Amino acid sequence: MSITQLRASGAPSPAPRITSDTLLQKKRAGLTISALTAYDYPTARLVDEAGIDMVLVGDSLGMVVLGYENTLPVTLDEMLHHTRAVARALRRAFLVADMPFGSYHGSIDDAVRNAIRFVKEAGAQAVKIEGGATRAELVRRLTAAEVPVVAHIGLTPQSVHSMGGYRVQGKTLAAIDRLSADARALEEAGAVAIVLEGIPRELATIITSQSGVPTIGIGAGPDCDGQILVFHDLFNLTFGPTAKFSRQYGDGAAFFANALQQYRDDITTHRFPSDAESYHLPREVQAALASANPRVRKA
Repeated sequence: MSITQLRASGAPSPAPRITSDTLLQKKRAGLTISALTAYDYPTARLVDEAGIDMVLVGDSLGMVVLGYENTLPVTLDEMLHHTRAVARALRRAFLVADMPFGSYHGSIDDAVRNAIRFVKEAGAQAVKIEGGATRAELVRRLTAAEVPVVAHIGLTPQSVHSMGGYRVQGKTLAAIDRLSADARALEEAGAVAIVLEGIPRELATIITSQSGVPTIGIGAGPDCDGQILVFHDLFNLTFGPTAKFSRQYGDGAAFFANALQQYRDDITTHRFPSDAESYHLPREVQAALASANPRVRKA
């Protein structure tokens, strides 16, 4: 059925796809942006159908999906693979993909080629890169190459070693000035949004009020234009302690554990599969076999 036929039949039109301009209009209207990570088709379907505005295929998949200690080992191919899966699921949400460590830390030409792959091959609408003013030229080049960029400042997980661990950033006046300057430089370079991670609420408020593009907070307090969390943190699926800013909305670990134990028990006690869950021979074939093989169930 065509769009014209759908409208004529009175069927509701599909919700329009969210774009970077949609996010900007929400900021200007004072409407909060909802964002969440997703790494595969089924979770992305759930997130999209829940009406979340922005989906990030984060390199956090290294820890919550692939079992790495941190985000650094994640490869470009792994990110492209997961981004493709998420893209197949989304009908409405704005899709952003993390550029993994090493994919944009060399020459700008190489970084642009890698970023284009996310748009051309994986269906991303934007890429996310970590770093402040030192990334401004890269943001300019990507923007010129028609690749929208979501910037990421504050606690940047790919800098875990140089930062000396996962530590809150922007706690001194000098650091406040530096991060504020980073945000301005990235916006001027063309970033369509800026993720603020692990910074004091007061600093996030200042940056958000001064920024002409949306800010998306994670551990940055409630005054950002939007908020994002890791999907697995929402559902207790990280198998370890979570950050102070993460809120659990359901106990997926308990749900799955209980269901798996029941499945195991049903198998060991022969409650699964039941007769209703089994296929049977036609009755005439059962009858022919029954006399020769008593184990064959009679119709």
